[in-house]
Amino acid sequence: MQALSGAIYTAEQVRGLDRRAIDELGIPGYELMTRAGHATLNVLRALWPATRSITVLCGPGNNGGDGYVVARVARAQSLRAKVVALGDPRKLAGDARRAFEDFAAAGGRCEPWSRAALDSDVIVDALFGTGLAREVGGEAAAQIEAINASGRPVVAVDIPSGLHADTGEVLGVAVRAGLTVTFIGRKLGFYVGDGFEHTGKLVLDDLDVPPATYAGTEPVARLVDEGTVARALPIRARASHKGAYGHVLVIGGGPGMPGAARLAGEAALRSGAGLVTVAVHPDNIGALASRPELMCVATRSAEDVRAALERATVVAIGPGLGQSEWGEGLLDAALGSGRPLVVDADALNLVAAAPRVCDHWVLTPHPGEAARLLDETTAEVQADRLRAARELQSQFGGHVVLKGAGSIVQSPGASPSICDRGNPGMAAGGMGDVLTGVVAGIAAQCGDLGLAARAGVFVHAQAGDLAARGGERGMLAGDVLRQIRACVNPA
Repeated sequence: MQALSGAIYTAEQVRGLDRRAIDELGIPGYELMTRAGHATLNVLRALWPATRSITVLCGPGNNGGDGYVVARVARAQSLRAKVVALGDPRKLAGDARRAFEDFAAAGGRCEPWSRAALDSDVIVDALFGTGLAREVGGEAAAQIEAINASGRPVVAVDIPSGLHADTGEVLGVAVRAGLTVTFIGRKLGFYVGDGFEHTGKLVLDDLDVPPATYAGTEPVARLVDEGTVARALPIRARASHKGAYGHVLVIGGGPGMPGAARLAGEAALRSGAGLVTVAVHPDNIGALASRPELMCVATRSAEDVRAALERATVVAIGPGLGQSEWGEGLLDAALGSGRPLVVDADALNLVAAAPRVCDHWVLTPHPGEAARLLDETTAEVQADRLRAARELQSQFGGHVVLKGAGSIVQSPGASPSICDRGNPGMAAGGMGDVLTGVVAGIAAQCGDLGLAARAGVFVHAQAGDLAARGGERGMLAGDVLRQIRACVNPA
């Protein structure tokens, strides 16, 4: 079903899907609410099977109605369920009012708000749903702050209360959930802004709506997944040889910067490229000697890379390049070669200083580099990352990888792709160099820059998650490098 294929929607789109299921496909709204309550409790109990008591905080709308269903079903399953209502539940309307009445008819009651009410095994946040667009204040803010300070496991129903469903902005204060059970479709706000910080583990339940629910609704973005890697890197033929898997040329490694180019070259090798050559300043040739699989070119000027450019399938340029005349000349030579390019680091800064358009490159900026390319602030980039990725692609052509939590891949004429893998341990020097090599290595094998960008972002993030099993703090780019091989051989 489309909802389960990585589709990401705006809040308004999900409300439209919900209305279609009710108005056109004949599923009563209360039936969907009941399914949502059951789904939330089922996931809660699967994740925390020792749970014996829950506290459900119910808001003044349909999200609160979902919460009353959770509490009613929990009581029926012999769990202790305390309910705190935000506002008078007798003022609820529609399906939410019915959910409260069914809860009350089954013997449930609401208790006054107090911090002591949170003394349960698990807290269920059903305060506000996707319609929230104003800052949270008053008693609601106090409840959310108490939830976050409780030290208890927290389940958010559909979306953490206080998180904007489209921008991921915290509206004054927002619940930090350990688990979010969302319905019908993934919300964009989970993957942008502060969404990752507040969503926790995300579980999507489509509430068994029929596939026709999604017909004609184009997602605002899609997740990249293992299937992307499998499409880019199919199983190899037994009669394969190195010439069948491309030749990557990495250009970088200016004076004092030997490591960046080597990391990119090794990442291209570990991603499966048949051959990899690294062109660096003559001072840095010795730094490559301990990796004999890398071929090396001592590069004093652009003329020294002409032959290597002719042999290359894909060129990765930027790691350790610097912004001197030496680096400028090498970038001009790479662009003039007509080869597919992966552009990173100082090569991006050189492009920002002298903008140009190219349809056969992948630009891989972090937010600071993106800000220089767009001539705006990093805060402006981060405030609307999808917009920034679109504008980068529109202004510079080709494909764009906007790095960061929830890396975005924007290709011409396509919906953006978002990666939900990776971790804070990857906030360390050299990680971008590894990504550059991975994307180039995959592009050399599949011949499709857009597909390589999506697959490369996923492989890089997945390798980072494998490396983080030993702890996030203190992770090195080399730790991620060692995990790449496992991630480019999908089962």
